[in-house]
Amino acid sequence: MNDKRRAIVIGAGVAGLATSVRLASQGWQVQLFEQNDYPGGKLSWFQQDGFSFDAGPSLFTQPQLLEQLFADAGEPISNYFEYRRASESCRYFFDNGKRLTAWADVQALAQAMEVQLGEPAQNVLRYLQSSGRTYQHVGQLFLQQSLHRLRQFPWAKVAPALRHSRPSLLFGSLHGYNKRHFKTPEAVQIFDRYATYNGSNPYKAPGMLSLIPHLEMNEGTYYPRGGMISITQALHQLALAKGVQFHFSTPVDRIIENGGQVSGVAVGGQNLPAEVVVSNCDAYFTYHRLLQSPYEAKRLLRQERSSSALIFYWGIGQQFHDLGLHNIFFSQQYAREFEHLFRHKNFFPDPTVYVNITSKMEEGQAPAGMENWFVMVNAPAHHGQPWQQWIPQVRQRVIDKLSKALGADIASLIRTEAILDPPTIEQRTASFQGSLYGTSSNSRLAAFLRHPNTARRRQGLYLVGGSVHPGGGIPLCMQSAAITANLIAQDYKQEGHAV
Repeated sequence: MNDKRRAIVIGAGVAGLATSVRLASQGWQVQLFEQNDYPGGKLSWFQQDGFSFDAGPSLFTQPQLLEQLFADAGEPISNYFEYRRASESCRYFFDNGKRLTAWADVQALAQAMEVQLGEPAQNVLRYLQSSGRTYQHVGQLFLQQSLHRLRQFPWAKVAPALRHSRPSLLFGSLHGYNKRHFKTPEAVQIFDRYATYNGSNPYKAPGMLSLIPHLEMNEGTYYPRGGMISITQALHQLALAKGVQFHFSTPVDRIIENGGQVSGVAVGGQNLPAEVVVSNCDAYFTYHRLLQSPYEAKRLLRQERSSSALIFYWGIGQQFHDLGLHNIFFSQQYAREFEHLFRHKNFFPDPTVYVNITSKMEEGQAPAGMENWFVMVNAPAHHGQPWQQWIPQVRQRVIDKLSKALGADIASLIRTEAILDPPTIEQRTASFQGSLYGTSSNSRLAAFLRHPNTARRRQGLYLVGGSVHPGGGIPLCMQSAAITANLIAQDYKQEGHAV
């Protein structure tokens, strides 16, 4: 007879996979239900005409979080996953013709910004030192703890953390903070861009987001062998090794609750009991669909949604030596671009374009002599806009911009194409309005207003993933899983330590 406690995880995104591993390691019998026929959520992959494309997140930082998960699960990560540090974090292209290769070595980066952009190297070094201190003293404290269990929060660490938080970090915008620290508009634009890492507007998001560059520029960026999909594959295989039972192509109909107590889920006409249910769905859909509570779901919309994305997957019939793994082609009028995204809910005529090319790092990602381009522009959240009318227009603008910057006819080089738009993102990943990160950080209190990892007034229901604390992106989803698993361990007093 199996006397293990039963847990059900809804959604096989990164946070759902990591949570299932942690719960199984705690001794729970875990079942994971996923509406798609594959794991990973946004972190998925496909092949087309000989080209391989990572379909979602393309930046890999903080590999130590993945290492820690495997260590806590008692499995050697080397049996599942390999990665290496990249020699550069990004290549930047500006409308005025200036270019920058952002080297992984901080000293080399600072020197390059001085030579190529005219930004004094000392400004860059001071900024990144401050970014590192902010992350160490403030970021880690608030990103690794639940902010909603006041009695369990380490309040003794708050006062020292606040001593490292200048008013401009808390009350000013990221753009304002950057403008005070840099001399050149190019340097300001580079560091403003980090607000987009959680789908926010640098002209409204707080200066505290200046801690994000620390993760990429001080700690480094990495490339996983096989592309980003190898992260999903490693987590899936680890979960299987820990005994997690997967049910793909099996959407959950609703979460069963009675008198404030969750008792399982309804799936395909059956009621499946569980002491704990963890939703890796968007918090909005968790309340609206799974709990069938439109009123509570509507309350979540008081916070502004994050941006979405329009992605073109292009097989390119040529190699470009000017490009690296990560490339950014900036808009000339950055402030207006964000005004269009968040105020007008449409595309700016001159969008910033991101191009990721994994064939730069590994053979086999594209046919010989060719490249696999993941081409993304920031998009507004889905509000019923005429996407099919807009997409061809944006596509042509992107082609024109890249052709001008690279001195080549990009349209004639496209050998294969696929497109992902905000409505499709919403449909495939249950991300309300196609928002990549749930809510934006376009206010000072956004981090504290993000939904907690526990459900309001429902014992036994927990939430993980990009729409809840601490936020979106692979590192934060990994931390969300750790926070949630620790809360469950505390609430159910599992024997052994929380992992």
